[in-house]
Amino acid sequence: MNASRPLPQCRADGRRVGGVRLALSAVCGISDAESARIAEGQPFISLQDMWSWARPSLPLAQRLIQIGALDALRGAGNRRDLLLQAAELRRHARHRTTTDKQLPLDGELVSAEASGLPAMTGRETLGAELDVLSVDVSRHLLDHHHRLLVELDATDARHLQSLHAGQPVLVAGVRTATQTLPIPSGKRVIFVTLEDGSGMVDLAFFEHSHAACARTIFHSGLLLVRGTVERCGNRRTVVGQMVWDLEEVAAVRRDSGPEAALKLLDRTEPAPTPAPPRPAERTLSGGTAGARLHPWSDLQPAGSRSADLPRPAHRSPGSAG
Repeated sequence: MNASRPLPQCRADGRRVGGVRLALSAVCGISDAESARIAEGQPFISLQDMWSWARPSLPLAQRLIQIGALDALRGAGNRRDLLLQAAELRRHARHRTTTDKQLPLDGELVSAEASGLPAMTGRETLGAELDVLSVDVSRHLLDHHHRLLVELDATDARHLQSLHAGQPVLVAGVRTATQTLPIPSGKRVIFVTLEDGSGMVDLAFFEHSHAACARTIFHSGLLLVRGTVERCGNRRTVVGQMVWDLEEVAAVRRDSGPEAALKLLDRTEPAPTPAPPRPAERTLSGGTAGARLHPWSDLQPAGSRSADLPRPAHRSPGSAG
């Protein structure tokens, strides 16, 4: 199988000319055999044609439909119509005897006409992309929060570089990297990188801010950070002072209005959270026996999985501190 064979109609950014195509292997749960059948059978003229030759499982067909990989086959309908067709084709396949590669050729088994169902919303599309591909394809995660970030007067990575040192700032983005390296003084600094669609924002949280910020940093995928600008050579970084889960701020705005979201940001103390585990339960074994994990680390005790993050959010690979 050629793993780099592109998935039809699946582009990394539909707003850009050309874009980037994703491989079939990027689809969650797809097998090598299914990838090979889809690649060998292209091009398909309808969903029934694909079903006959590629023989996908119903869950795989549904995933491909939800992320737009089969949009070329939907005709006058939408993705919900294709999902209905896939379920009907599965029903026919279960109740009829077929050859190795084809459904019975006695006419169309499903209708390609539009059913009148509403198209998937932008939020539903984005959620499907994150579930199936683990990456936002059609739009950036922060696009859904653009209005909120404008109301909060947040600064994006592109414009951060024009700010002067010492200037207060509010930034937001997807947490893409987290490190907690010790510094010569023996204290710890949490270094975070956010990605907001216009670039990367580097942040540093010094030890005095950890009680208020560390748990949210490690256990949230979308962050809203208040801090001050620092100049490092030609780059600007942000020293964080307070942090919020952006999804929670957005929920407050949705339920109670913009004023409630602004009031939430006036809070200088974090919401009550469970106490961190005892230090004795946060140690690494093996060659690094006795090394202590950061109390709010998103890793469970050594050897177990990283913390679960709510959708939509990228999952952190985990940071032991």
